[in-house]
Amino acid sequence: MKKRVVVTGIGVITPIGNSVEEFWSNLIAGKSGAAPITYFDTTHFDTKFACEVKDFEPLKYMDRKLVQRVDLFTQFALAASEMAIKDAGIDLEKLNKYRTGVVYGSGIGGMWTYHKEQAKLYEKNGDPDRISPFFIPMLIADIAAGRISMRYGLKGPNYATISACTTSAHSITDSVMLIQRGNADVMVTGGSEAVICPMGVGGFNAMKALSTRNDDPQRASRPFDKQRDGFVMGEGGGTLVLEELEHALNRGAKIYAEIAGIGLTGDAHHITEPAPGGEGVVNAMKIAIEDAGMQPEEIDVVNAHGTSTPPNDRGETAAIKTVFGKRAYEMPVHSVKSMTGHLLGAAGAVESIVSVLTIKDCIVPPTINYEFPDPECDLNYVPNVALKKEVNAVLSDNSGFGGHNTALIFKRFVN
Repeated sequence: MKKRVVVTGIGVITPIGNSVEEFWSNLIAGKSGAAPITYFDTTHFDTKFACEVKDFEPLKYMDRKLVQRVDLFTQFALAASEMAIKDAGIDLEKLNKYRTGVVYGSGIGGMWTYHKEQAKLYEKNGDPDRISPFFIPMLIADIAAGRISMRYGLKGPNYATISACTTSAHSITDSVMLIQRGNADVMVTGGSEAVICPMGVGGFNAMKALSTRNDDPQRASRPFDKQRDGFVMGEGGGTLVLEELEHALNRGAKIYAEIAGIGLTGDAHHITEPAPGGEGVVNAMKIAIEDAGMQPEEIDVVNAHGTSTPPNDRGETAAIKTVFGKRAYEMPVHSVKSMTGHLLGAAGAVESIVSVLTIKDCIVPPTINYEFPDPECDLNYVPNVALKKEVNAVLSDNSGFGGHNTALIFKRFVN
């Protein structure tokens, strides 16, 4: 028998809320986080808007010295993790820290730090003495995991996953497996991203991946809508505390949901385009459902990757039809990226938290900006208004450049 893994704590920093309560309220209300970019001059950029985190106060979570020594993506990670650990009600004095680990990812890492330090180099005619001694530790994508473990003295498994937009979903699946095979009792897991910077926006513009609806940013992220023209970049972080069931019960923890199944696949097809018919997503979903010991008809909601790009939304829709058959047309399929934008490496974690809250409150957040039906995307995308319904199981899937696919099944906990 596999050890059962449950979610006991959650925390988020997002473009539509810097607490779980604010985030969830705005999500249900269908609020968009998109607005003109404030971080840099976008005069020469094709895309001039994004879903920036607003009113983030890092000094609420760390001292000024630490703020100056970590990139923004690590600040998001530390803030979300503090929320999640507090929410889990963990007594750090009683916690076996050798059996508590951290797997925490970032798809890109400290791109802002690279931008700023490179600028220093060129401003001084290539003088490397201007480069900060903290440049490398601020830049590397694994440093968020390291910083979280150092902050709380967590000495169990500790590393980062990096797999583009499946990064934090992979962090969660790795954490589940570590608990199931007995390497840890508690895992702090998730992901963060902060690449709304000149090279980040410019790079995605160069590959024609971003929406250029500059005259109407809040309606630009429109997953599954016929007029979608690319994703909207977001940023933020999401953290979950996962525990082995008996460990959680023994300390009287509240339990949000159980992670019942995981599925991991590769497309082996193309560096950015999904496999035809969403083959990799199909297999990830099927593996997760089998791993959970469930049948497709037991899944109540699909929390879709739903990027608002033509290839992803088309392929994902085809995959859902393949897995769920006729029932695909009835079950709610929604994308919160319509409101948060695409958080890249943090997307899987934030969307996993949404899945947990969907089960807890029996509310499915909407896919906003759905106006023009696409014949190739013809499912029930919970258009524009949240749906109240009984929810016992949610499947959340993610895909990433490189052909990575994940599927996670969250189920209402029953002892």
